[in-house]
Amino acid sequence: MHKHLPQDTIPGDRNLSKWIKLMRNVVLGFLGTQLDRGGKLGWRPTVGMCQEPGFEIDRLELLYDRKFNRLAHDVRREISKVSPETEVLLQRMDLDDPWDLQEVYGKLFDFAQNYGFDEDRERYHIHLTTGTHIAQICWFLLTESRHIPAALIQTGPPRKGEVEAGTFDLIDLDLSQYDAIQKRFDQQTREYGTLLKGGIETRNRAFNSIIDRIEHVTERSDEPVLILGEPGVGKSELAQRIYEMKLQRRRVKGRLVQVNCATLRGEIAFPTLFGQRRSHTGIAGSERAGLLREADGGVLFLDEIDTLGADEQSLLLHAIETGRYYPLGSDAEATSRFQVIAAASQDLSVLVADGKFRADLLSRLNTWTFHLPPLRDRRDDIEVNLRHELLRAEQKLGSRIGFNADAADAWLRFSRAPDTDWPGNFRDFSGAVLRLCTLAPRGRITLSQVNEEIEALKHRWATASKDDDANLVADVINEEIDPFDIPQLAHVIRVCQSSKTLSEAGRKLYTVSRAQRSSVNDSDRLRKYLARFGLSWEDVSS
Repeated sequence: MHKHLPQDTIPGDRNLSKWIKLMRNVVLGFLGTQLDRGGKLGWRPTVGMCQEPGFEIDRLELLYDRKFNRLAHDVRREISKVSPETEVLLQRMDLDDPWDLQEVYGKLFDFAQNYGFDEDRERYHIHLTTGTHIAQICWFLLTESRHIPAALIQTGPPRKGEVEAGTFDLIDLDLSQYDAIQKRFDQQTREYGTLLKGGIETRNRAFNSIIDRIEHVTERSDEPVLILGEPGVGKSELAQRIYEMKLQRRRVKGRLVQVNCATLRGEIAFPTLFGQRRSHTGIAGSERAGLLREADGGVLFLDEIDTLGADEQSLLLHAIETGRYYPLGSDAEATSRFQVIAAASQDLSVLVADGKFRADLLSRLNTWTFHLPPLRDRRDDIEVNLRHELLRAEQKLGSRIGFNADAADAWLRFSRAPDTDWPGNFRDFSGAVLRLCTLAPRGRITLSQVNEEIEALKHRWATASKDDDANLVADVINEEIDPFDIPQLAHVIRVCQSSKTLSEAGRKLYTVSRAQRSSVNDSDRLRKYLARFGLSWEDVSS
């Protein structure tokens, strides 16, 4: 006798009988139209299974076709002799073609849906030995998907020289029971998460939650993915990693084709996307395949899709939905099957409300939407990203580079400070670290270097934000104010817009002066400051 039983459920053969008694054993299986006749070996698998020592079958549900009614009743009589405690229920299931996968799976699926499994009182098993190979495949699929909550039984004839009922193997497909297999799944999950995070052990809870969700979606869905976030948060890099994961999981075979939608304007937009035939120009060498054709079998990454013009949006929507389009100058329809990842810096729903983006295109793209947080909301990830950028810089420059202790403290203090907004997000951060590494004397970044870089960043951000400040203030307040008040008020508005509460905004704005005051009420200070301009928290936080 040969057994394979779940070890974490059954401690050992001595406890087998005790375990079996806990619940009623129910076996489902097909009548063996050839094997259950006995044949030369005299071995009848359905009957032999009911004779298995230590495995008492309380109920056997035997599926049979009407053409084998006599054999089914004969097997039931034989079982009543060798195992009188086993109740045999004959379940008629007529099959026009037992080798037709669609028919067999459909009827077994309906059988499972209507069976009424009672897992609190009964333990279910599927007898795989009998029935066609198609039936065995269908049993396996329904069991593996847990449509049938059962373990699998495989029986075999007695080995040469043995007089037992035959071999008996019991296999449970609930993989969570097997520690080694579960560890491999967990390891693979960690590897995919690391891939999506670019190898960075991020600590930010919100970002890690997004990555976990993206991993599940990438593994199970081919629907479009929409990535939203400010410029520089890493949308393009994430799209590349999603593609790499799809490639590893064999969900795509083709290339990742990136389209910068901001460049798709005017006459070049159509041939760039859909291709062009020589018949349109008559000039040799003027043919082009088009980006949609290049993405066939792969992923089309529509970067900055919020900048796409109205005409291009319409043409692209049809191609995404149908996979069909007409190249420029061609009367023959072309086809291309691709998956879509889109990225945008602006809120597309706002653009739809303003009539600048098609609502139907947004509906097609936002099956899965992910908002990447800006760097200012991921300050707990700055140190690990700094280490990552140092490694990247070392690879580019071909030499080892490090911070002096005081320089590292100064850089991290500045990078994490509440009033360091990082308007360019990781793009600014990465560029700054690369400059520090490139200019580091003898591979050591000094405090003076860090101070110079900080001043350069502040100057650049201040210069770039002057017009933005004026526009932002004008959107919130109607009256004219003194020019020297504009930068400060704009900064306050931005902090308020990025904060959930008045208290949080106050803590960010008064982080330095708070230590110099005996009585601290940041909310009241911020409320009074806004009141000077006739503003309230509600006016500036939306």
